[in-house]
Amino acid sequence: MHLIWENLMKNLILHWTGSFKGLNSGSESYEIPDTVWKAIGEATAKSGSTIPSAYGVHVPNIAADGVYMSAEMYSFWTLYLGPVLLHRRFTSECYYHHFIQLVRLLTICLQFEISSVEVEEVRVGFIKWVKEYERIYYQYSPERLPVCPLTIHALLHIAPSIKATGPVWCYWAFPMERYCGAIQPAIRSRRFPFASLARYVLEDARLTQIKVFYDKIDELSLQSVHKGLVRGAYPSCCLLPPKLPGPPAVSSLTPLIGALSTWFQKRVGVVRKSLEMAHIENWGKIQCIDSEAGDTMRASEARRAGDDHRDASYVRYEMLVDKHAQRRNVRSEFVPQTFFGQLQRIYLIRFDTPCPDLGLQEPTTLIMAQIRECKVGDKNIPGLDFHFYSTNGQIHVTDITSVQCVVGRVPCGKNEWCIIDRSGVLGHAFFLEDED
Repeated sequence: MHLIWENLMKNLILHWTGSFKGLNSGSESYEIPDTVWKAIGEATAKSGSTIPSAYGVHVPNIAADGVYMSAEMYSFWTLYLGPVLLHRRFTSECYYHHFIQLVRLLTICLQFEISSVEVEEVRVGFIKWVKEYERIYYQYSPERLPVCPLTIHALLHIAPSIKATGPVWCYWAFPMERYCGAIQPAIRSRRFPFASLARYVLEDARLTQIKVFYDKIDELSLQSVHKGLVRGAYPSCCLLPPKLPGPPAVSSLTPLIGALSTWFQKRVGVVRKSLEMAHIENWGKIQCIDSEAGDTMRASEARRAGDDHRDASYVRYEMLVDKHAQRRNVRSEFVPQTFFGQLQRIYLIRFDTPCPDLGLQEPTTLIMAQIRECKVGDKNIPGLDFHFYSTNGQIHVTDITSVQCVVGRVPCGKNEWCIIDRSGVLGHAFFLEDED
C-alpha cells in the first residue's frame, strides 16, 4: 500500500511540481506551472461536495501548503480525481498517458477477481511503465539517480506476488491499519498499553462469539440500529426518512403513470384510475441492504441539503431497451443498457387490495425511482471506466431494483462533468428471461 500511495504518488507529484530533491525536469518538460497546480488543488477540494461520503474521506486541496494527505486520500485522488484533473494540464500528452497507464495497472491490481491474462498484462505493463519512467524522469543521467528509488524497482514484483499469493486486497495493509485505528482507543494505561490492548481484543472476541452463537447481533451491537421501512417484495433495500407529508400531487405523477402504463401494458387512463385507489408515498432516501456496505441514495427533490453536504443523488441504473426501437416493423428485442442520472423521487406505491385492472390478483407493493438521465457522450479515457456528460436527457421511471449504486461526479470544464463509478463489475444487474 505505502509503496504506491505514500511513496510513488508522492514522488510523481514532487516531479510535476519541480520539488523533487532539487532536480528540475532536465531535458523533459513534465513540470506543471504553479498556477495550474493550484487550480488542480482547488478543483480537488471542490469535488468533495459532488462525491458521496460512501466513496471515502473528503480529499483536501492537494496543492495547499502543509496539507495532510493519508494513503486513502492519495489512493482516491490517483484512481478517480487525477485522471480527470490532470487532463490537458501537461505541456505534452505523453506524460499524461504515462500516468493513465499507471492508473490502469493499479485498477487491475485492485480488482476483486483477477485472471491469469490480467496478471500477465500487469507484469508486462509495469515493465513498460518503469522503462518509460526511466526515460522521462531518470533520463539515463547519473546525476538524476535519486529519481530511481527502490520502490520503482518493487513495481516489477507486483505481478509475481499476485500470481503467488492472490489479489492484493488479500494482504495489503489497509485492513490492518484500520484495525489498529479501531483498537487504539482501547489503550487506557500508558504504563501497560499492551495489557489494555490484549484485554480489549479478548473482550471483543468474546462479545463477537456471543452475538454469533445466540444470534443477537442487533441486540448486542451497542448502538441504535435504524432499519427504515422494509417491504417483503424488496428484501435488498429499505426506505429511509425523510418522507414527504401527504400524497404527491397528481400533476407530478405524469412520468410515473407513463412508466406504469408501459410496464402493465395498459392505457394511461386505466393506470391513472388505478393509482387513485392506491396508497402513494414520496420518500427521501433508500439504502441497499444486500451487504453491510450498501449505498444510501438520496432523492434530490425530497429535502434541501445543507451547504456542507456530499451529493448522493446521482446513481447508475440499468434498464432493458429495445434495440430495434427505431424500426417499426421489426419485432422487439430487449437488451440491458447502463444509464447514469440524478435520482429525483422515490415512490412507494401500495395496493392494499387486488387491482384486476392492472392484472394484480393480490395486494402488491411497488417502489419506483424517478431519475433524470445524464446524456453520456462518446468522450472517454482509454482503459478506464470514466464517463462524461454536459447535458441532461429524459426522465426515466423504473423499478428501484434497476438502480445499482451511487456514483460521484467531478467537474472538468464549463458545464461538463465526469462520472466516476467505484463498483466495477460487482454492482451490475442481471436480467432473468421470462419463462413465458
